[in-house]
Amino acid sequence: MDRRETAALLAYIGRLDPRTIRTDQGEARDQLAQWHELLADVPMATPHGWDARVAAREHIRVSPYQILPADVARPWEAYRRDRLQRHTDPPPAADPDDQAAWTAELVSTRRAVASGNAEPAHHRQITGGRVSPDLEERLRQIGSCIPAEARAALAPYRPTRAAREAAIAQGRPDALSVRCEWCHARVGEPCRRRRVGPDGNARGSAPRATPHPGRFDLATARQTPRTAIA
Repeated sequence: MDRRETAALLAYIGRLDPRTIRTDQGEARDQLAQWHELLADVPMATPHGWDARVAAREHIRVSPYQILPADVARPWEAYRRDRLQRHTDPPPAADPDDQAAWTAELVSTRRAVASGNAEPAHHRQITGGRVSPDLEERLRQIGSCIPAEARAALAPYRPTRAAREAAIAQGRPDALSVRCEWCHARVGEPCRRRRVGPDGNARGSAPRATPHPGRFDLATARQTPRTAIA
């Protein structure tokens, strides 16, 4: 606030608490200079909820002690902290490659929120609602989030996954859905080459492009329903 606003605040406080009134011209000038120095970065009022007169009135109403500049500055700092804690930085409109412009807009937005000239930006909350009746049909039409062309292009680089997807598409059992009894590969992991050395210990653990035959047999046995013997 400027000197005129500081003088207006002191006049307002003097009406509520005559103890703050200075009748001597020199004392009044010193009081104004002191309050202006300490409250220069505190606005008189903002468009979103802050008013220095309200803070002063609340102190005079609940405290038996004479008001000081700190009794106005403390509520202002609490107001700033609360607004910044409730603010989530929205993406600036500036070009992200222009670091200076991006940072300047971000800082400008935060300052506007902290000074009470803009409302804090909140994250959008998930709202409840009824599921669209055509959601399942849309999901069926979309299928996988990876387009078929991209999946085919990735197949040479993901041979194990490609073989697994091809088996499932053809209705054959998914070998990776069971644990391999030979190489002890866990469910979902590819089989690994195990070579037993002369000392009886396993050598090598390179992944195989295709599962071990026994893993196929185990997956087939689990997929095929058992028929009752008449």
